[in-house]
Amino acid sequence: MDEQNRKIGSFMNIVMGLTLSFCLSLLGVLTSEKGFTLPGFLVSFAVSFVISLFIGFSVRVGMIEGMICGMAGLKEGTAGARVLGSVVSDLIYTPLITFCMVLMAWFMANKQFPLGSTFFKSLVMSLIAAFVIIFIVKPLYLKMAVKKYGQGGK
Repeated sequence: MDEQNRKIGSFMNIVMGLTLSFCLSLLGVLTSEKGFTLPGFLVSFAVSFVISLFIGFSVRVGMIEGMICGMAGLKEGTAGARVLGSVVSDLIYTPLITFCMVLMAWFMANKQFPLGSTFFKSLVMSLIAAFVIIFIVKPLYLKMAVKKYGQGGK
């Protein structure tokens, strides 16, 4: 991977991680039984962001998206490729982050709620929210990254 692509990938990983972690953490604390608490939000956001960075720097999400879109016969930049790419990215990040957040809340609540059903409900909400966020902001961030680091990356 050349230097420009590496910089674009790192930029995308950080800004998408920040955006998704912020939004999903906010969604999580707003839908919790306790309601919004600043400490709960900050802890959730920090843990979620660390997990998203780990995933982003260890899994080549953009390459996987491109490969799957190519196998589906979708050309880069088309609406179909954006939708499928958003689904792929969503399925890579959201289940693990959601599971970790629900598990953390479950332990903090002294195991006082059903883990499985709470995770499933949270996962459905998070998958929908994350898809919308990814679909909307990813092209904007990619445009910013290419402008900042040059035309070398896709």
